[in-house]
Amino acid sequence: MRSIRPSSTARREGRRSRRTSPVLAAVALASTLALTATACESGDTDAGADTSATAAADDGKLKIPDDIADRLKEHGIDLDKWRNGAWKDWDRDKWLREAQDFVNPIIEGLWDPDRMRDADEPDQPEVDVNDISGDQGVTDPTPDPVQAKAVAPSYHDNAPTAGKLLFDSPEGTMVCSATVVQDPANPGKSNMVWTAGHCVHAGKKGGWYRNIAFVPSYNDSGMSAQEIEGATKEQIAPYGVWWGDWAQTSDQWIEQGGATGGDGASYDFAVIHVTPEKGGDGKSLEETVGSAMPVDFDAPSVPKIKEMTAIGYPAAPPYDGQTMFNCEDKPGRLSLTASDPTMYRIGCSMTAGSSGGGWIATGSDGKPALVSNTSIGPVTSGWLAGPRLGAEAKGVYQAVSEKFAGQ
Repeated sequence: MRSIRPSSTARREGRRSRRTSPVLAAVALASTLALTATACESGDTDAGADTSATAAADDGKLKIPDDIADRLKEHGIDLDKWRNGAWKDWDRDKWLREAQDFVNPIIEGLWDPDRMRDADEPDQPEVDVNDISGDQGVTDPTPDPVQAKAVAPSYHDNAPTAGKLLFDSPEGTMVCSATVVQDPANPGKSNMVWTAGHCVHAGKKGGWYRNIAFVPSYNDSGMSAQEIEGATKEQIAPYGVWWGDWAQTSDQWIEQGGATGGDGASYDFAVIHVTPEKGGDGKSLEETVGSAMPVDFDAPSVPKIKEMTAIGYPAAPPYDGQTMFNCEDKPGRLSLTASDPTMYRIGCSMTAGSSGGGWIATGSDGKPALVSNTSIGPVTSGWLAGPRLGAEAKGVYQAVSEKFAGQ
């Protein structure tokens, strides 16, 4: 099987994304598995446009926050050079990896309509189906394939918390999917987004991805690929572009996550705190889109869940990454390693690019909640798997919330 990563042309199936626990909270920036996340094709990586570096206003100009500037300096990164293209240097010595090293200064205008449209799904970690054979934990029979259904536009009316996650990797511009989630420290005013670990961090052989940004209700009106060719930024991103000013994933993903074998998939989740590209009108992301999903870290056991709905923007063929789809199915269990938590698995035809997209089910309180995210799938597609959110995931979630408490 493969990890569904941020999409990048037709590269097998892959992981979808990541993050962790109280201990992992210390690994505050980071990375979970990248299975089903869709990445973009290598697009124009030139940071052209307006390369102002942050959303804090100062006399009408954008100014980078002191904490980000200081962290950049600690790693020998010159902000002016960074925004003018130095971020494209993926030399191992310059690729920040550790949890506390996450930096993502805003480059205003970088994500223009062309770059957003042309982003492709990244390489997806592969997992041989034989890897899941045998008695490893609990694995139910392979689910029957379920054909993904197109979400009816407007997406904001039918799936207001869903959106597309954009980022740059050594392979080019990439895409995943993500979900607006509630923030316990800022009720009603959340700026938090849930996705897969592999959509923010490359795992054991790499570091943090760059220029990470979230676009809620991307292509809200459901325009075709041809129609999008001439669309304005406002039409493609009606609720704005929101840059990640902090990201956190599980330390398991950072240390174990890989492109093959399903390594780290059980911990492939991540939480991103975002800020509007142009400062916005003072409203939070939740206020802007009008909703945020609760996250359930104590969801019912698989036999008690009647149905799960996975949502995302699949970008690998036969999909093009421009429109939103979902799959509904009763979940089964998938165990890749007996020592790791068993994952949820559903039948679904979505491909890379859907990685990181939220899985919604009736939570422990009887109401809809996010209970997982797309992480991995088989090379031939047909089903998806996502991590069960437990103590590690709750630790990551709470750490991000507490970091921005009262802000």
